[in-house]
Amino acid sequence: MMTGVLTPLRLYDTAQRKVVDFNPKPEVTFYLCGITPYDATHLGHAATYVIYDVLERRLQQRGHTTRLVRNITDVDDDILRAARRRGVHHLDLAFGGVRQFDVDMEALGNLAPWREPRATGAIPEIRGLIHKLLDKQAAYVVDGTVFFDVSSAPDFGKLSGLSSDAMVRIGAERGEEPGDPRKRNPLDSVLWVPSGADEPAWDAPWGRGRPGWHVECSALALRYLGSPVDLHGGGTDLIYPHHECSAAQVEAATGQPLADHWMHQAMVVHEGEKMSKSLGNLVFVADLLRCHDPMALRLLLLSHHYRRSWSWDPRLLTTADDRLKRWRAAKNNTESPTLVGQIGALLDDDLDAPGALAVIDQAVTQGQGAKTAAACLGVVL
Repeated sequence: MMTGVLTPLRLYDTAQRKVVDFNPKPEVTFYLCGITPYDATHLGHAATYVIYDVLERRLQQRGHTTRLVRNITDVDDDILRAARRRGVHHLDLAFGGVRQFDVDMEALGNLAPWREPRATGAIPEIRGLIHKLLDKQAAYVVDGTVFFDVSSAPDFGKLSGLSSDAMVRIGAERGEEPGDPRKRNPLDSVLWVPSGADEPAWDAPWGRGRPGWHVECSALALRYLGSPVDLHGGGTDLIYPHHECSAAQVEAATGQPLADHWMHQAMVVHEGEKMSKSLGNLVFVADLLRCHDPMALRLLLLSHHYRRSWSWDPRLLTTADDRLKRWRAAKNNTESPTLVGQIGALLDDDLDAPGALAVIDQAVTQGQGAKTAAACLGVVL
């Protein structure tokens, strides 16, 4: 715990579209969208989870306790399609993916989440949330499919700032099926869907089936943290439709916002496109760690500001390897008593990790050590 007068911690808020003071209570609650575990951890995943780890560490340094919930989406359209293609059970596929993800996160030095629940472990809560939405006439049933009624959220779109036309277009690209004739509004989202013959299914009053993706996170956030959580986020690709829909569902059901603050990590680009499973242009953490120190990979990720997209280039990791060697060569030198404070001030300024790396570089060049300062970033020398 740090003592003395601290400058405000300022973070960009996606909903407000500006950097604002982040003033949580002594105990800070986070909800971070986790993986759909049908592929190992790629650099886009790692960038998101490392910067959240730096934020959590900084909050702890400032005297807060933290409760971070990071879910596992072990049932949705994507993982079911992947399991079908590979001829395996979706839970077997998820087990292998989660195991590799945990190994990768530990190697990168990330703190373990307070809770890491699976969507399949919250079916009663998901059904309960859908019940509330139906009771409040914020949802409707058509042929066993339950849709969220976007007309119950008059300010729908406030998180993303997108127009209705833009949301329809992006939703069509991301599996929302705005042209489904059963929908009252193209922006209505699926809460519950009948399961196919080879898909998992649970009983519900409106028909046997499985939950939609957005309601899984809504229910898990409410189950473990209540509403509003202090901070909610993930990658920028989740802003719409996932986070927009999850937030609208919680607010319609509870009358409370899902989150007080929204934080999103920019995309990592490879081969001219965002790094994603659907495009298949992935660079996997496990592959990189076969030849490189995990702390070098952490330094590579922190060398880019979380709100700026960047392109993968293998030469970036060579640069990070060299930086790590310089820092480790100087780790036993005397460390300036002001260095940790400088790092903290930069992190308080919208998590300026690249600025923090530059300050440590300068200290090392001047013959100082930086072991304690590096630890503020989760880098072990």
